[in-house]
Amino acid sequence: MQTDERLGTFEQINALFPAASAEIASAIRTAILLLDGDSFEVPRLGEKTTTYGVGPSKMKQAYCYIMPQKSYVNLGFFHGATLPDPEGLLEGAGKLIRHIKIRNETDLDKPSIKRLIEEAIVDRKRNQQ
Repeated sequence: MQTDERLGTFEQINALFPAASAEIASAIRTAILLLDGDSFEVPRLGEKTTTYGVGPSKMKQAYCYIMPQKSYVNLGFFHGATLPDPEGLLEGAGKLIRHIKIRNETDLDKPSIKRLIEEAIVDRKRNQQ
């Protein structure tokens, strides 16, 4: 993993949220890094978000983000509208961005969530600019 901490750290972002959300965010981070150990991590303290991608650019190179909330964590996909989602897990109506609300760590055991992360990684590596 490469990290760019000029905008904050993952731990600083997690500290802003309840322990349950912080634990979920950490579990998501671990799942992403297990699938892509070469991921570029950019914590964005002002946005309370950490992005992961093939480089530091948010929309061009990042494939997903972790955005903790009070009672859940959004696992977002910058190009989620283009990802195959046969189970209809992705939420959102924007042009590209979609997300999944992760309410507990066991949600991450769903093969469909792992597949979405894998598809997002492949998409960004194939379309990196």
